[in-house]
Amino acid sequence: MSNTRIQLDNFTKKLNDDDFLANKGLSNEVGVHILCYEPEEEMLIENYLQKLNGMNSLKANIIQCDLYEIFLELCEEKRVIDRIPQMEEQKDSETFLNMLSYFATPEAFVKKMDYGQHQPGDVLIISGVGKVYPYMRCNHILENIQPVFPDIPVVVFYPGKYTGQQIKLFNKFSSNYYRAFNLL
Repeated sequence: MSNTRIQLDNFTKKLNDDDFLANKGLSNEVGVHILCYEPEEEMLIENYLQKLNGMNSLKANIIQCDLYEIFLELCEEKRVIDRIPQMEEQKDSETFLNMLSYFATPEAFVKKMDYGQHQPGDVLIISGVGKVYPYMRCNHILENIQPVFPDIPVVVFYPGKYTGQQIKLFNKFSSNYYRAFNLL
């Protein structure tokens, strides 16, 4: 069995752990957890997340947010989704990213994730981190998510490594971030 499969089995067990669901044991830190996996195992993760939503035996109430789906929603709202391929061809990469950054901000992503009143047992799962790179970076989302979700566990499915000081997307692109915990 691969290391990622073992991690997913252990994560499923955590979703029935009362202390995890209550954010206990974190010394009053925000319960942001990172579940790292090898980028090549993206399909395994996507299949797991689809199955997770159908598991009736969990104590946790799963709220799943795919950053790519949120990105597409933001593009649709600004009525640019059909023009993106043309814009990408006509503009250099930096100009194109700057254009998108006017409406696809970390605050806009977090606002889309905010579903209102949090209930005991809620767990926010963030996926699609690699699919939105370089339009959005995980550390920017995490910096903005803390005041919105201080009372429930947040789990980021991350294709890469997290050292406790840095997140390394696809094991290549590093960003500083130190306010999360390795989940397993």
